[in-house]
Amino acid sequence: MATVEYLNYETLDDKGWEMDDNDLFEKAADSDLDNEDYGSLEVNEGEYILEAAEAQGYDWPFSCRAGACANCAAIVTEGEIDMDMQQILSDEEVSERNVRLTCIGSPAADNIKIVYNAKHLDYLQNRVIG
Repeated sequence: MATVEYLNYETLDDKGWEMDDNDLFEKAADSDLDNEDYGSLEVNEGEYILEAAEAQGYDWPFSCRAGACANCAAIVTEGEIDMDMQQILSDEEVSERNVRLTCIGSPAADNIKIVYNAKHLDYLQNRVIG
């Protein structure tokens, strides 16, 4: 079982925080955010992060559930997420920008930190469905 600490990308925007802030998650922990914007969830081995979030009552963005759009995109800031076959992200986005799709992504480490709702990033906008 893995612990996924998450932060909503819209919160970064609202607060004026940057994705590469070293203390991003510490700021979030100190900011009295609600559970939709910041928290952690337990994800079983082999379980998709989006499914785990939904099972725990969260309403995270998604569309296709097949790795063919960027609606469920998240940025991994710590840890690793394995993805099933996806056809929408470039190699650079996966290897250098650490973008993962939560609909087909499962934990590959015990502790992971992600910024979900990353579909709002400029470079992903053209791959968001409706």
